[in-house]
Amino acid sequence: MKIIVSAGGTGGHIYPALAIINKFQEKEKDLDVLYIGTHNRMEKDLIPKRGIKYEAIEIYGFSKRDLLLDIKNVFLINKAKKRCLELMKEFKPDIVMGIGGYVTYPVICAANELGIKTFIHEQNSLPGKSNLALQKKADLVGVSFKESISKFNKVKGEVFYSGNPCGENALAMEPMDKETLGFHKNKKLVVVVAGSLGSETVNEKMSEFLDKVKDEDYEVLYITGKALYEDFIKNKEFASNVKVVPYLDNLPALLKNTDLIITRAGASTMSEILSLTLPAIFIPSPYVANNHQYYNALEVKNNGGGEIIEEKDLTSDELISKINEVLSDSSKYKQMKDNLHKMSMNNSSDLIYNKIKELIK
Repeated sequence: MKIIVSAGGTGGHIYPALAIINKFQEKEKDLDVLYIGTHNRMEKDLIPKRGIKYEAIEIYGFSKRDLLLDIKNVFLINKAKKRCLELMKEFKPDIVMGIGGYVTYPVICAANELGIKTFIHEQNSLPGKSNLALQKKADLVGVSFKESISKFNKVKGEVFYSGNPCGENALAMEPMDKETLGFHKNKKLVVVVAGSLGSETVNEKMSEFLDKVKDEDYEVLYITGKALYEDFIKNKEFASNVKVVPYLDNLPALLKNTDLIITRAGASTMSEILSLTLPAIFIPSPYVANNHQYYNALEVKNNGGGEIIEEKDLTSDELISKINEVLSDSSKYKQMKDNLHKMSMNNSSDLIYNKIKELIK
């Protein structure tokens, strides 16, 4: 079996793509994979290191501010599509998959032109522009949130609730004992993280929060982000129930022994929270396209699995109040976990594999 997979720009697109590739490798003995990504984003290094054939194309997202770059990009899209046509005529894939990011646009367009079956996957509650533009060319669309199905109302083929394959990676990890980080086995743990790079605006508001939690009966792990760690800890002392680290490689393993997470609402994070049924307080990033993190968080909140504090409303008192509201009410806490379980889809890559096999048979 031959598959072409395209996804790019961020881990929120790339890691689901890798989870799907892993499932195909597990199921198909003679699988041949070609990955098409950008020439300058993280997938260009990440994918070849995994021994997967990689083809780079030059393409950029439309900026709305740089007219010359946008004009150049129109030509680059056409050039990329021609290259994809050449690759597909030579490679002869059974299926072409677009798992998010603007790089997928010329890839899916080329496959559609050649009559090759196509699958696209949407990780966010509010679909991205590329996927909305591609829906008329897609034979199959998988969505991570049930409410996203209604957004794809012009699809050539079928839309189905697939969940996000990233969550399965979190489930497969061995749990990390929180005692290895110096926390107590019998105290509740709250993990606060603002993405791998951190957030200056969130960090500013967290200093006061970490000072105030010294009298609380739970413990806090605050992950600042690598770039911001040194500035954050400078001239500071933290209470005995607080630990501050720049980054944690295997965070999902610790989340298995965490009681509450305070986090942004990116697609990969959402999939882990759903799979691990971990109650959350979301501080969605307001700096992302179409404010999509807010809508990711809103879907979980509306289904009773989390709370939201918008960044503009974030204060130490509000955060402590929300934490206590969740952790001190055992029936509310259990209901949140039950609601997250109802939303979770823990066989996502299997479901996607089976749907694609049915499509191409």
